[in-house]
Amino acid sequence: MKNLLIHSNNLRGIEFLLKNKKLAGKVDLIYIDPPFATNSNFTITNGRASTVSNSKNGDIAYSDKLKGKDFICFLRDRLVLLKDLLSEQGSIYLHIDYKIGHYVKVMMDEVFGIENFRNDITRIKCNPKNFKRTGYGNIKDMILFYSKSAKPIWNEPKQPYTEKDIEKLFPKIKQGRRYATVPIHAPGETENGKSNQPFKGIMPPVGRHWRTNVETLEKWDKEGLIEWSKTGNPRKIIFVDEREGKRMQDIWEYKDPQYPNYPTEKNADILDLIIKTSSNEKSIVLDCFCGSGTTLKSAHLLNRQWIGIDESKLAIQATTEKIKSIESNLFVLKPAYQLMDLNNERTANKAFQQAVIAAR
Repeated sequence: MKNLLIHSNNLRGIEFLLKNKKLAGKVDLIYIDPPFATNSNFTITNGRASTVSNSKNGDIAYSDKLKGKDFICFLRDRLVLLKDLLSEQGSIYLHIDYKIGHYVKVMMDEVFGIENFRNDITRIKCNPKNFKRTGYGNIKDMILFYSKSAKPIWNEPKQPYTEKDIEKLFPKIKQGRRYATVPIHAPGETENGKSNQPFKGIMPPVGRHWRTNVETLEKWDKEGLIEWSKTGNPRKIIFVDEREGKRMQDIWEYKDPQYPNYPTEKNADILDLIIKTSSNEKSIVLDCFCGSGTTLKSAHLLNRQWIGIDESKLAIQATTEKIKSIESNLFVLKPAYQLMDLNNERTANKAFQQAVIAAR
């Protein structure tokens, strides 16, 4: 598949993609950062993005005028179709703010199924502000994470330990190496399995079973990886230098660029994390509110295929510039992609005809 950048109303763009059987049900990851129902215009002046509401200066990059029920219906129309593009192992991340996000979640529960809701991720977006308001300062927005099924792509993300983490989580030292110990038994009894046999003459506590078979426990003990307490309780030794890091939690601190080239441009590290976690190499990644193309660039650098859609001419210009900037990286292949303009009736009709033929 060729990488695609589509200049179009994204509802029309999604419908176009669904006409092609090579794409329907083949997208492993969707990330979208739609308008937040702010009743604002977002502009670009002399090459710099402005986030001032209803600014009279500059060119309008996009208009965010839909509110309330109209906004929810606008999103739902697109999400219903996006679900059909997702593969069975696919996931969708929707970036939204706290004012409208809870209504969006209820709607997404309906579209994707509440059983496929994975996380409501809090994203720390900026430093604290001292604006006067009746209420607490807002430094966060949210990312709603859903999957298509019970078994999505999941490449466990790890976060490096801080020095404080290491001191707190790995308080013991053995031969100059910091370590901690963990129980070798887990809740639940087994009757006939290998995890309920004697180890060194002892059985797991009542109501529990060994975490692995006795042969592995014997091997660990021989290798010096079992620590015995004074009361004869065995625990597994975990060395910090053998760990990749700690598990990512649902509060992320990724602040947006201070001087963005496009309004509400997001931190590329967010996209790197999401793409690494919920897609594999060669997976198709889709962003139908692609803005400045941050998602597409991250996908390309991580060896994924990508599709971007936006109806703003300024967004398409910003995206092409961002994709072009990859060419200066000597260690990454130059991005090859097809730019399609579905706003042009002639090219749109031709593209739709080709998609229909491909779908037969």
